[in-house]
Amino acid sequence: METSDEHWMSLALAEARRGIGRTAPNPPVGAVIVKDGELFGSGWHRAAGKPHAEREALADAVAKHGADAVRGATAYVTLEPCSTHGRTPPCTAGLIEAGIARVVYACVDRNPDHAGRADTVLTNAGIAVSSGVLADEAETILRSFFKVRETGLPWVIWKTAMSLDGRLTRPPGEGQWLTGEAARADVQLLRSSIDAILTTGETVRRDKPALTIRRADLLEGRSQPWRVVFTDAPETLPRDAPLFTDEWRDRTLLRPRADPAETLRGLARDQGVLSCMTEAGGVFSAALVEAGLIDEVVVYLAPLLCGGPVPALAGAGLPEALRLGAAEFERFGDDVRIRARVMRSAGKMS
Repeated sequence: METSDEHWMSLALAEARRGIGRTAPNPPVGAVIVKDGELFGSGWHRAAGKPHAEREALADAVAKHGADAVRGATAYVTLEPCSTHGRTPPCTAGLIEAGIARVVYACVDRNPDHAGRADTVLTNAGIAVSSGVLADEAETILRSFFKVRETGLPWVIWKTAMSLDGRLTRPPGEGQWLTGEAARADVQLLRSSIDAILTTGETVRRDKPALTIRRADLLEGRSQPWRVVFTDAPETLPRDAPLFTDEWRDRTLLRPRADPAETLRGLARDQGVLSCMTEAGGVFSAALVEAGLIDEVVVYLAPLLCGGPVPALAGAGLPEALRLGAAEFERFGDDVRIRARVMRSAGKMS
């Protein structure tokens, strides 16, 4: 019996996840080619300007089975195939040329140049089209891309490590780190999934952070994240800090603190940023929260009571509690990571 559409789409989703953090300003997309219940080929979009997932999967299938064998196959794609010519040819044309008989995709593209057009193009070519398969899972992968398309703002993660009493620093003389090595290693994975890291002049002056992806395997095929320093006094920043001296210093940007929303729009527009995360103190983090700019929370909670003066959020306060969706909990040694999306109006998540 032929395996279900959900099974094959789950394989396409696994391919799409390989592109998270690597494809901006394009979306991370995956595809698989299936014929007679057999996986013929798979692929994912590796970077802007490179072949899209459908063409990667078709090339893989042709290399393994030959062009004639691919004719009559089904293509499973996590996003509606593009139907216009940009830096690469339209994927609808590639599917038609390959003789694909059926296309199944998860999400409709919210790019108005593409949205819904693939159905017409493909059906006019005699290809059967289905959509909506595992759409929720695909939406999660595509949420940053969709948010930029709809609002002009990137997806923003408030990331922090704190003690049980909500403090960012240990008592004097106890060392720099709240969390253990396993949690800090997970932060590297998180950095590899985003396009920019947001920090402040105060953090740069105090800690001189590098804010880089340090694992070579996570950096392969992508650039370091943009390092965005929000400061109104750039002349006071230490010029010997890694952000200004390392080999990726051209990935460091200085921006004023006055209007973070406008800065975020500029990052999406000018640098192609789809997603970013904070690496900053409580005042800046609170400002983003109070401005309604946070979409997701990632907190590493250390089993410590520090009693220090630096809170994780140090703002004027919200008119009502910021509500989060279903939280994911994962343990890293003695530390616990809590991850959840922010609930918007009418109980909807970001």
